Amino acid sequence: MNVDAAVTILRDWIGLDAATIGVPALARAIRGRMEAVKMTDPEAYASVVRGDPAERDRLVEDVIVAESWFFRDRQVFEFVADVAATRAPLPGRSPVRILCAPCASGEEPYSVAMALLDAGLQPMQFSIDAVDVSRAALERARRGRYSANAFRNADSSFRDRWFGTEGAAAVIDERVRNCVRFDWANLLDDKSLIDRGPYDVVFCRNLLIYLTAEARGRMERTLDRLLRADGILVLGAAEPPILRGDWIPAGAASLFALRRGVHLHAAAAPPAARPPLPSPAPAKPGAVTRPTSPPTGSSPPMIAAPVVVPAPAAAGRPLEQAPTLRDVLEQAGALANARRHLEALELCERHRAALPPSPELFFLMGMLHQSLGDLDRAEGCLHKTLYLDAAHEEALLALALLARQRGDTRMAETYRQSAARVFARKASS
Repeated sequence: MNVDAAVTILRDWIGLDAATIGVPALARAIRGRMEAVKMTDPEAYASVVRGDPAERDRLVEDVIVAESWFFRDRQVFEFVADVAATRAPLPGRSPVRILCAPCASGEEPYSVAMALLDAGLQPMQFSIDAVDVSRAALERARRGRYSANAFRNADSSFRDRWFGTEGAAAVIDERVRNCVRFDWANLLDDKSLIDRGPYDVVFCRNLLIYLTAEARGRMERTLDRLLRADGILVLGAAEPPILRGDWIPAGAASLFALRRGVHLHAAAAPPAARPPLPSPAPAKPGAVTRPTSPPTGSSPPMIAAPVVVPAPAAAGRPLEQAPTLRDVLEQAGALANARRHLEALELCERHRAALPPSPELFFLMGMLHQSLGDLDRAEGCLHKTLYLDAAHEEALLALALLARQRGDTRMAETYRQSAARVFARKASS
């Protein structure tokens, strides 16, 4: 049975790359829906799907992968809670806004809400939007009733704090339920969430890996539009290298959290065409290279054009002229995009002495040190950023976050208040 027409509809509607879940599995789901509506002609069924949004939704329900559980990768939720506690409340800013897309049956957005409440935030200090293309999943999320399968985390003490029991089901506490707003949305539809955002944090975990290359590009533009200029994007473990835009690590490499790359001031002149900066020499055959992140098992409305990382053949090629600050930032950002964090840092170090002092360069180096787990050097670079630009609010917030992660709440609050004063001055100017 040829089901290509229905597969094409799924590709165009939700960006699904059939190879990611397997054509046989996809064909079984389509045949199952055809049997349910008592149809035998695949082309006729495809016509029904095109004209009947309800049947299209039912087909999507049978195809998508919607498995999740509470506090999946707990360190991610701890990081986001620290980010929220650092940013809320700051003058001139709305409460911390978080988006979970897709949200499946609600485990992820409810985990975010529990993490923020446990961190001491009050419900009026944050808002959580959760969207999905599956209406059935959204209904399950709104009910907030879960089986033991949703509690796979080794530390399930949160269950005692935030769940009641009704028979065999665990039922989410109303205080948590009221923190999350669920809505239907298809992020590949440019009109979806057009009135939402900007968000401080966007979760888009384990969606990009199921999309076609064209759909990934559209999704990335949507995510970029939804994020605040200093927003944080949280992805699944395999997804950071998929992105083609200008992104750098927002925390430790194991978090798979990104932020927009460092940009020079708009007044800077556009760069002239230059050869790429030299990359570290390629490893010899059989040599073992040091990984920059552990092995793995969602601003302006448009994303900056990707910078091409030089091929190994270009390594060591002499420069025709001295690199500019923009050159270094662009290539270091490209290496960071490719999760080659150590190489990006080495490139910054190699050219730093020859460049004028730059808060942008020190800030990027601070983020790279943080992604590699060297918090002391990260802190040092962020202090140098502030020495050159005392009103660099992103450096102040990054230092506040580092202090919270060290357990130094007094210093974290000092940095946060400094950032608040900067925001207040900028809001009044």
